[in-house]
Amino acid sequence: MVLNNIEKLIEKYHNAETSLQEEAQLKSYFNGDNVAPHLEHYKPMFQYFSLSQKEQYTKDVPLNTKKTKLYQWISVAAVAVLMIGFFIPNWNNEPKTLADYSPEEQKLYLETKQVLSLISANLNEGMLGLSALDLAGDNLNVGLEKANYITVFGNTTNKLLKN
Repeated sequence: MVLNNIEKLIEKYHNAETSLQEEAQLKSYFNGDNVAPHLEHYKPMFQYFSLSQKEQYTKDVPLNTKKTKLYQWISVAAVAVLMIGFFIPNWNNEPKTLADYSPEEQKLYLETKQVLSLISANLNEGMLGLSALDLAGDNLNVGLEKANYITVFGNTTNKLLKN
């Protein structure tokens, strides 16, 4: 009868349905000398559980609070240096106007402004052509995503076929 009960408890133990009292029964049975031969392979496991419960960590854990305080002050100092670096260069400087620069720098500025304006106009014209392709919202993006799946599928099948 006891053996039948132990086998039922082992089945419950494998299904993670045992209570703490039932697990204590299993541990006491497998720590004893009267273990059935067909259940001998469970004995080391339950003996390990009993031994591991008795283990205790006895070493002291040192807490280095000096390092953490040092790191906190270093981070505060770093933030202060960054803030000073952002505000000091613009402290007394008034914003420059185009007249403050040399004639050559003014000419370069105006040419650059003209070129960027030309690029912007052409880019806007090209974007109007692309918006005609996208009639129903994100159809173009959805199509590109589906095409990407085909590429991934092709790469995967190539890897499988090579092996």
